[in-house]
Amino acid sequence: MPRFLTQFAYTREAWQALVKNPMDREAAFRRLVEQMGGTFTSLDYCFGDYDGVVIFEPPNSEAALSMVLAVITPGHLRATKTTELFTMREMTGALKVASGVHYPGPE
Repeated sequence: MPRFLTQFAYTREAWQALVKNPMDREAAFRRLVEQMGGTFTSLDYCFGDYDGVVIFEPPNSEAALSMVLAVITPGHLRATKTTELFTMREMTGALKVASGVHYPGPE
């Protein structure tokens, strides 16, 4: 299964709601991923441009897109960024394939 990292940032209103009524957002995302046939890895909060990240393994890229669309629909996020992740083994395989082809750059 492919792995994805989604970075997210809450709206001001979402933070206000969470402070007023703290809740486990990991449980909600875990249920969504598992309901759609995927595997949940983690939800972590962080400093910076985004408030947190989730890592999950959907059955395919279309399922990942559906999950992200479902998550942004309620309107509590002001930004998301989703990135497919590759293992070292996958990267090594891609590097080997790339080494066998030639692509000319602009002249």
